[in-house]
Amino acid sequence: MFRRREPVPFAFIAEADKFRSNVTPPARERPSAGQIAGRALVGLTVVAGLVGSLLFGIPALSADQSPGHTQNSEASDGR
Repeated sequence: MFRRREPVPFAFIAEADKFRSNVTPPARERPSAGQIAGRALVGLTVVAGLVGSLLFGIPALSADQSPGHTQNSEASDGR
């Protein structure tokens, strides 16, 4: 790319990508055993809800009917 010849206001913004900080961020705190257990329970609850909805939903969505089950309506009796 080409450089501009005229001075650019706020030139320090253009140089910001070259700036390196010598300040290190603080170390992350390790989660406690209670936090780990809580996250695991929330995850298991979500997974159990999805599995339960599949178990109850798949039979309701199935198109095939059992041979002993016939659906009769009053209009098709021919009376």
